[in-house]
Amino acid sequence: MSSDTIVEIRDLDYSRGHRQIFKGLNISIARGKVTAVMGPSGTGKTTLLRLITRQLVPDRGTILVDGVDISRLSQTELFRLRKRFGMLFQNGALLTDISVFENVAFPLREHTRLPNRLIRHIVLTKLHAVGLRGAADMMPSELSGGMARRVALARAMVMDPDILIYDEPFVGLDPISMGVIVRLVRKMNDALGISSIVVSHDVQEISTVADCSYLISGGTVAASGSPDELSNTRSELVRQFMHGMADGPVPFHFSAPNYAEQLLGRDTE
Repeated sequence: MSSDTIVEIRDLDYSRGHRQIFKGLNISIARGKVTAVMGPSGTGKTTLLRLITRQLVPDRGTILVDGVDISRLSQTELFRLRKRFGMLFQNGALLTDISVFENVAFPLREHTRLPNRLIRHIVLTKLHAVGLRGAADMMPSELSGGMARRVALARAMVMDPDILIYDEPFVGLDPISMGVIVRLVRKMNDALGISSIVVSHDVQEISTVADCSYLISGGTVAASGSPDELSNTRSELVRQFMHGMADGPVPFHFSAPNYAEQLLGRDTE
């Protein structure tokens, strides 16, 4: 594993029931860069994040995090490794019955023995970084969608992770809030010297921030490269996804029996 790579996925197979999600998947996450993982809905993007953090176990293949095979870790070692990850969940996942300040402080209170004075300093620093230090005493119900996502980002950063994972960070945001989050993804990655993995299907937004993008389809990597390289590819599948074309290799209809036969009930005879 190269020293320039922080996460290496090799020959990964994973199935859910009879459905194969990944087949021979190979992805390298560069250290200190923003790596985007894109693909049509249902291609397993969020599943991939769960495999990287070993919430799920692959059927075959290897996942190395900073050179360590996570399948060989004990539970104690795995919990220690997970502290190196920060996670921005798709819906923010703020705890609704505690304040913004306490949401951001939660990981510190759970995983450290820092004094309250130092916790306060760290939390206010992270909230300031996302522009919400003035909202520290507010409750999640008082926040807009964009503000809630920024609080969730502050919480994801509070333990100073080596790897920051974003699961669909732009979903449900208005254009202004989306622009703020896009800028923060880039700003936080560069300012903190971390490695970012962004799962998204928002091509335009992620293309402005990613150093490298992987397009997943059919259980494997259909294409990879810079956003410009993917936009200019000759692959019909990649062009369909990057340009939002309704017609192309990705079908509108999910695989199903013959329509007429199923309506007439002949398939049950």
